[in-house]
Amino acid sequence: MSDFNRVFHHIIPLQIRFNDIDKFGHVNNTVYFQFYDTAKTDYFASVCKDVDWESTAIVVAKIEAEFIAQIEANNRIAAGTRVTRIGNKSFTLEQEVFDADTKELKSRCLSVMVLYDLKRRQTMAFPDSWRKAIIEYEGLADNLR
Repeated sequence: MSDFNRVFHHIIPLQIRFNDIDKFGHVNNTVYFQFYDTAKTDYFASVCKDVDWESTAIVVAKIEAEFIAQIEANNRIAAGTRVTRIGNKSFTLEQEVFDADTKELKSRCLSVMVLYDLKRRQTMAFPDSWRKAIIEYEGLADNLR
């Protein structure tokens, strides 16, 4: 996985729950994927406001995480999310979890997501309104294809 340049327009604080801590005193690696899910859900709720979650799903086609440093129970953490590529039916997300105080990188994730029409039970085209909203939010030229 390549190094990200750590510029995220979308950053949210994350809560570490009691149950997230394993017997070694740090956040279990499986919990990081819940952090990434929380952050990407908030990203789409913030950026693509017209998502109809009753008819549309965004599913993970591929996910790759790199665990860089431990998260301990007393850490304050946050997650950054950004879209780096938009295809016809899929897109790529880059995400990072980091210490909110020190900015120390804890983990990074690269995901390929696919849009799915729940009523037709098939993949669907990336809506133009979402594409436009993401391009504007990320401050990118229309070259995310």
